[in-house]
Amino acid sequence: MDEGLYAWVQEALEPLGAVTMRKMMGGATLYLDGIVFAILDEGEIWFKADAETDAIWDAEGCERFSVTFKDGRVDTMNYRRGPSDVYDEPEAMQRWAKLAVDAGLRGAAKKKPRKKPSC
Repeated sequence: MDEGLYAWVQEALEPLGAVTMRKMMGGATLYLDGIVFAILDEGEIWFKADAETDAIWDAEGCERFSVTFKDGRVDTMNYRRGPSDVYDEPEAMQRWAKLAVDAGLRGAAKKKPRKKPSC
């Protein structure tokens, strides 16, 4: 996990809210005020995307995050590689993070709440 990149994301997004992280499988999931918006993996940031934002990411040439499993299967996830300017321009980090937070909010809204067992 790249602690320097995480510190940069926290600093750049401070005007938008608090960035927190949960480490996972060598990388980390990033949250902005509790909303999943990105993952850090091998020194890169991958922003959450969805069907509403895919065209924007495609226009920037931002590839999809993919995972190769031990059996050779490859799976993609709804995350896009951050454009190069997010690594040194706070305004760019904020712009792309807002897009990702919006996707995270839409994704959270689609999840149905668990039903409480009836007694």
